[in-house]
Amino acid sequence: MSNEPLLLLTLDLTGTFAFALNGALTAIRVAQLDVVGVLTLGIITALGGGIIRDIMIGSLPPATFSDWRYLAVAAGGALIAFFLGRRLDRMARPINILDAAGLSLFAVTGASKALEFGLGPLQAVILGAITGVGGGTVRDVMIQRIPTVMRSELYAIPALAAATITVVAIKVGAYGIPVAVAAAVACFLIRMVSLRLGLNAPRPPHA
Repeated sequence: MSNEPLLLLTLDLTGTFAFALNGALTAIRVAQLDVVGVLTLGIITALGGGIIRDIMIGSLPPATFSDWRYLAVAAGGALIAFFLGRRLDRMARPINILDAAGLSLFAVTGASKALEFGLGPLQAVILGAITGVGGGTVRDVMIQRIPTVMRSELYAIPALAAATITVVAIKVGAYGIPVAVAAAVACFLIRMVSLRLGLNAPRPPHA
């Protein structure tokens, strides 16, 4: 579709902003970092998944380094969280909401960009999930916490669901703004419901 590049960019920048806020709020609430730490964690959370995606599909240099808007949006989101985050009495809910939003948007953009660069459907689904969880994983490692994708309520599974919807829609020629939004909303709802109900992926018996 003619509007697909613009759609991809819009979703990518929106996900970047959401993850920047999330990473910065995590730096404030969990790690209690200063402004440099907040900026660093916000930017890495926002851009890490996209960088991993672009390197794996050979889109070099990664969009982060070839388009100034990514870094500007990430830095802006981190600074907003730095100046306004402490006014929030309860940080856990906004952090979880922003994390789910970033996860959803990046899963969609990661899968669609993978197909654009010639990857197969299964590889595109996997890369969509990696795009969604990559920044958060780097974030957690930097603050010496077991990555959310390995310990929390459903995290990778919602990303896989959104990526699958995206890939199927593209393959049948039905991809566009409504489908992209629907895929992101599906991921977001699965993630938030899992947090609300404490749902987890299957674990080993007697673990």
